Amino acid sequence: MLAWCERHQVGYIVGLAKNSRVQAEAADLMEEARAAFMATGEKQRLFADVVYAALTWDKPRRVIAKAEHGDLGSNPRFVVTNLEGEAQALYDDVYCARGEMENRIKEQQLDLFADRTSCHRWWPNQLRLLLSSLAYTLLEAIRRLALPGTELARAQCGTIRLKLLKIGAVVVRNTRRVRFIFSSAYPLQALFFQAVARLASG
Repeated sequence: MLAWCERHQVGYIVGLAKNSRVQAEAADLMEEARAAFMATGEKQRLFADVVYAALTWDKPRRVIAKAEHGDLGSNPRFVVTNLEGEAQALYDDVYCARGEMENRIKEQQLDLFADRTSCHRWWPNQLRLLLSSLAYTLLEAIRRLALPGTELARAQCGTIRLKLLKIGAVVVRNTRRVRFIFSSAYPLQALFFQAVARLASG
């Protein structure tokens, strides 16, 4: 994968499993972090570049080593990258940012059933995934446009779906209009009507 990215000029930053060889390359950095923690009593995070070549790699590559030492002891981490820039900035601002992306993927899988691809044929599974993606886009728009400044401003899709969309109502239809009659016991009435008003005004 790394070689393919380099051949096609694709930047990457990927976590690297700890092993004795790469830890030996960063041993001085880890000792420096440990000594600083012992001297100050404060958690230490130090970063450095090391050159490392796994047995399956075709050449040595840049590895960013993070030597962290705190109350629980040493916690080294390693990432391999072909990106340019300062080691700590790449680790904190680029590599760690993946966590938020993973949260959004998990939100779509768990709350909007993007993982329901059990059909034996490809197209039905693709349609399910597209519908799930559309549902996520709609709920994200509701969160962004209708819910800022409310208790659901940072709510996950499942919470918005449960509290604003999955509510009981009586539907009354005649020739001219359709009426939705909600329960007066619904606890989020004010928030619901505020969200509707914001969406209607947009």
